[in-house]
Amino acid sequence: MNKVFSADGTAIAYEQQGSGPAVVLVGGAFMTRGDSAGLAALLAEHFTVITYDRRGRGDSGDNAPYDVRREIEDLDALIARAGGEAMAFGMSSGAVLALRAVAGGSAVSRLAVYEPPFITDDSRPPLPADYVAHLTALVEQREFGDAVAYFMTAAVGMPAEAVAGMRQAPFWAGMEATARTLPYDGRIMGDTMSGQPLPVDLWQSVTVPVLVGSGDAGAPHMLTGARELAAPADNFALHVFPGQDHNIAPDLLAPVLTGFFTSGQRA
Repeated sequence: MNKVFSADGTAIAYEQQGSGPAVVLVGGAFMTRGDSAGLAALLAEHFTVITYDRRGRGDSGDNAPYDVRREIEDLDALIARAGGEAMAFGMSSGAVLALRAVAGGSAVSRLAVYEPPFITDDSRPPLPADYVAHLTALVEQREFGDAVAYFMTAAVGMPAEAVAGMRQAPFWAGMEATARTLPYDGRIMGDTMSGQPLPVDLWQSVTVPVLVGSGDAGAPHMLTGARELAAPADNFALHVFPGQDHNIAPDLLAPVLTGFFTSGQRA
């Protein structure tokens, strides 16, 4: 493990493996750098792969107050450490963080994303209007278990009865450990989970090649959102993974990412 310091002085923990062009993996809700280990190992056969703990998670610090711009600066610090330019892959809400970074000018030459959790139709309920405020209140009260449960029901859409049973599972403690950052993911998503179509010009400042991935066996709104993201611009391309859901198998994802990232390299 290594650390790099972001613009506001926050220490960001990361790991690096492999050699070749740099690829930074940006995790979604709950994810720490270890959750990307399987994908990172496969990509490291071709690239220098950087996995990291987003601020407030794992071994990374978290200076207040939170702002999405700080998370973009974290990514910029990693890109600078990698040599000043990198490719990136974002998962779930991490996909939206990466999109927002590229839209703001981060030095990402090619971007791949998988299932940014947009809610753009009526196939499931949108987030409550006070979602981030309620989640923040639970975290401030240190009700981390309740924060996880609220995220799983309101954002993921799981039945409350199923979530109640999950509280006894071995993985629940790990989810509670990163629950304090769930409001961060909510703020990154903004109003893109409101049930309204994405504005066609939302990502118009993203001019690099973007691969948008989605499975066809998960929640219908995921594929709908991916299609809406990819449709307006020629530099966005959609790739549908048959039989996959939000928890895509790394051995199916890695070859597609490798092909996309190597297609941009000079001979």
